[in-house]
Amino acid sequence: MATYQLVEAYPDDKYLPSYLILARHGSQAFHVLFATDVEGDNVRVVTSYRPDPGEWEADLKARRSKR
Repeated sequence: MATYQLVEAYPDDKYLPSYLILARHGSQAFHVLFATDVEGDNVRVVTSYRPDPGEWEADLKARRSKR
């Protein structure tokens, strides 16, 4: 994963502040949600997945509006 972009930030998440990023590997795009434990000096991957084009705009950085 050479590059990534912040998609959404959840600073007040239930347990730890968390962040959703968009990353690319070759032609594949995926999202990674990770939580930051600053006091414990570690980062925890919560989940990762390939974004569903039906739920995300073409840039995969904005959710489609529900109609």
